[in-house]
Amino acid sequence: MSLFVFVSVLVAAFLHALWNALIKTGTSKMTGMLILTLVQGIVGLAIALTRPWPGADVWVWLLASGLFHSAYKLFLAYAYEQGDLSRVYPIARGTAPMIVTAVSALVLADVIAPMEYAGIFVLGGGIAVMARGAFANGESRRLVPLALGSAMMTAGYSLVDGLGARVAGDAVLFVGWMFALDAVMFTPVCLALRGTAVVFRSRRRDWLLGSLAAVASYGAYAIAVWAMTQAPIALVAALRETSILFAVLIGWLVLGDRMDRAKALAAGLIVLGMVMTRL
Repeated sequence: MSLFVFVSVLVAAFLHALWNALIKTGTSKMTGMLILTLVQGIVGLAIALTRPWPGADVWVWLLASGLFHSAYKLFLAYAYEQGDLSRVYPIARGTAPMIVTAVSALVLADVIAPMEYAGIFVLGGGIAVMARGAFANGESRRLVPLALGSAMMTAGYSLVDGLGARVAGDAVLFVGWMFALDAVMFTPVCLALRGTAVVFRSRRRDWLLGSLAAVASYGAYAIAVWAMTQAPIALVAALRETSILFAVLIGWLVLGDRMDRAKALAAGLIVLGMVMTRL
């Protein structure tokens, strides 16, 4: 991996942590997530319309992906209403690959290497320590199941997107339509849960933060995909997990999240475990 690609992946990791921080700092987490979704939906539709129309077999995967992505953001928005960035993000980000690895081994018959099993063990320990910290420090206990729900949805769309893009034969087409369908599905859910005020009475600051989060999210995804064409996918995937450390640091140094040894240890174990499962 060249130095330029290395730095680019670190930038992508930072952008992923950044868009989560922007949502967390918004007045309404749900409003910020909805604005992010609408902006990405418009961009996705514009890109999708430049590609051939998807076949009938692709739409099944697209609909499933849209549902998973919408549920993921719903869980994540609720989790950020209950807990700190430095607590929610590592749990949500760290649990997903553990689920994907387990499902891949059981359902897709993928071969799991000893290093990956060791990584899952370390990862699980880090998540357990991080979750325990929420209870030990008197934080809202609801953040844990919500963060885990977000992770389950992440695992779901990771599997669906990977298989769906293969069926489509065009990742750009698949992702474009996925973003568009995500906006179509997520918007009415937000309106039903929070009313029209969630977007129509949102402040200029909410639109700014949501739009910036959308740009950061899209940038993180685009850089990561490009990097995987320039360097081994496993190395890129492992390096991306530094986003957890970025999120913990942003939460601690910028947002004023409480930091203690247990949280720092848990974040370190989660990063180590995720790197081990990807190498």
